[in-house]
Amino acid sequence: MIRLVVADDHPIVREGLKQVLSGASDLAVVGEAQNGHEVLQRVRELEFDVLLLDMSMPGKSGIELIKQVRGEKPKLRILVLSMHPEPQYAVRAIKAGASGYLTKESASAQLVSAIRKVAGGGAFITDSVAEQLALGAMPQTEGPPHRALSDREFQVLQLLVSGKAVSDVAEELNLSVKTVSTHKARIMQKMNMSNPTELIRYALRHGLIDDPDPDRS
Repeated sequence: MIRLVVADDHPIVREGLKQVLSGASDLAVVGEAQNGHEVLQRVRELEFDVLLLDMSMPGKSGIELIKQVRGEKPKLRILVLSMHPEPQYAVRAIKAGASGYLTKESASAQLVSAIRKVAGGGAFITDSVAEQLALGAMPQTEGPPHRALSDREFQVLQLLVSGKAVSDVAEELNLSVKTVSTHKARIMQKMNMSNPTELIRYALRHGLIDDPDPDRS
């Protein structure tokens, strides 16, 4: 029996995932979490095999949370669920310690097989992610500017382009406003951007955030 904890801040999503999993006799959901704090509680309190983890939850989440979970339970397998298809999200998650990456769009069709694969010691990634991991291991490879950002800078970028102010980002990441401002300046410099509007346009173009008006010309 493969024991699972489902972590997502939306109750409807958690219920949907459990419904998909209920058809597999070898899978059992033994716990749930709706934020980073609860994820760490479940990791410390429960014995389970796979953490099904949403990349974006209130409080500690994403790459930072993956690293902390791995630090506390190195053998725990982590399968990331995300709304973002951009391979860079998956590459960063895998490098942080996740065993697999699945978009929510394809979860209903691939979720059970993905869980079984990572629980068995394998990795679940798409061909495009595998290619990005291989390219990243090669010297002198080039790519979009956001791939040169550190994990923390990438996390700050995600929050900034989603419309959050520097003070909001500081509060969410438990950092000082000065530190976030420094990260923002480095992001702008590394990506050769002069204002936040350019960052948002870039993020939309590269699928880092959802377009609020997908039907516009």
